[in-house]
Amino acid sequence: MNDLPVLTHWIDGAPGTGSSARSAPVYNPATGRVQRLVSLASAADVDTAVASAQAAYPAWRDASLAKRQGVMFNFRELLNARKGELADILTSEHGKVTSDALGEIARGLEVVEFALGLPHLAKGEFSENVSTGVDVYTLRQPLGVVGIISPFNFPAMVPLWFFPIAIAAGNCVVLKPSEKDPSAANWLAALMTEAGLPDGVLNVVHGDKEAVDALLVHPDVQAISFVGSTPIAKYIYETAAQHGKRVQALGGAKNHMLVLPDADLDLAADAAVNAGFGSAGERCMAISVIVAVEPVADELIAKIADRVKRLTVGDGMRGCDMGPLITQAHRDKVAGYIDIAQKDGAEVVIDGRGIEVDGDASGFWLGPTLFDKVSLDSAVYKDEIFGPVLSVLRVASYTDGVAVINASRYGNGTAIFTNDGGAARRFQHEVQVGMVGINVPIPVPVAYHSFGGWKDSLFGDAKAYGPAGINFYTREKAVTARWLDPSHGGINLGFPQNT
Repeated sequence: MNDLPVLTHWIDGAPGTGSSARSAPVYNPATGRVQRLVSLASAADVDTAVASAQAAYPAWRDASLAKRQGVMFNFRELLNARKGELADILTSEHGKVTSDALGEIARGLEVVEFALGLPHLAKGEFSENVSTGVDVYTLRQPLGVVGIISPFNFPAMVPLWFFPIAIAAGNCVVLKPSEKDPSAANWLAALMTEAGLPDGVLNVVHGDKEAVDALLVHPDVQAISFVGSTPIAKYIYETAAQHGKRVQALGGAKNHMLVLPDADLDLAADAAVNAGFGSAGERCMAISVIVAVEPVADELIAKIADRVKRLTVGDGMRGCDMGPLITQAHRDKVAGYIDIAQKDGAEVVIDGRGIEVDGDASGFWLGPTLFDKVSLDSAVYKDEIFGPVLSVLRVASYTDGVAVINASRYGNGTAIFTNDGGAARRFQHEVQVGMVGINVPIPVPVAYHSFGGWKDSLFGDAKAYGPAGINFYTREKAVTARWLDPSHGGINLGFPQNT
């Protein structure tokens, strides 16, 4: 592997090798072969990145809103124009098909565009003459240096959920992407530099637990944003909070789709396949459980199975419907749930093992898998599998279905499929889940609302992006003022400009 290219960190506006000699392989999941190495940061490397951000912070904090928004607008234009380059990176390192990669970038662009409205969205409030000659007003100001720890399943979108808002608000950022597919982070950082971002405002350190822990305890890091599995999210939250940081830690999910007898079953079947097997099921908003209210289960399963059999699996560059999983170890773990399902008495309607693929035989392949009659006690139901595995539960009534959903430890996303407006309204009120879809299987909020679940799907102080993101990356200051002598600014007849 010595002749493989090495992806290094991005510190102070340029690639940097760091002090650590450790590295990790980065695979192409469609071929199963290592395509590059990535440097793994030491704690000292994290210190260097944080120091760069800390040094850049005073000038960036004091930069005018007009200057910050100019950089973000340039970045938006560059990203939109060159999104095809980034999509190819995502496909080659994650494995998702090109259309899915472009969709991920489009949702990230929405947050960039939302961040362009920060001068309005982060305005304070003003109360005149609260006492004689006294005014009170509030300001929203940046925190300082913030850390972002992002997952492998959305190498572009999740960083874009966070750093555009953080940077537009005047913060400086240290981003730690997944070491499994790290190149997108460097590409985004380089594009921000091209857009005019000063050196040190956005830094990227690659690494594993050593780098993560260094960020969590670093005294100069004021806040941590994280997306990943529930056990790690809980660890991130507890560790960072113990060190006095703000934390938003988005965890795992087990998303249910409740299908009522009056639903359009063709629509529901399409939605189940799209939401269950898109990105090979490696989405925290993937539908992994269909809760079918009888007597529709048999007909719905037949429709889903018919659609699944027509899906193509292969290299995402070749126009297939679904690509490989991220690593061989993850592929084997997900495939192991098929054995568990059989042992626990579930019916394997479609087995994704041993499928024919349009790609290299050494890729990390597992086809769409469909289970029926899954037990609530089975690990297949309880665990977040994070792969192309869809389970069907049969219930007797709407009430039973909601009870199943509400009993789950997770509360990330859910959906109901029905033509009954009253049932839908009742569902959105009664279900104990943070994001709800009504005839929409993947209810990811648009950028001007906020993303996040309930229960074991979210730890910390705030949801992601939207108004919650602005509040998270700023802090409020209240000012009480009395002015006895007015000042005079002099004469200038030119039209005033923002600089």
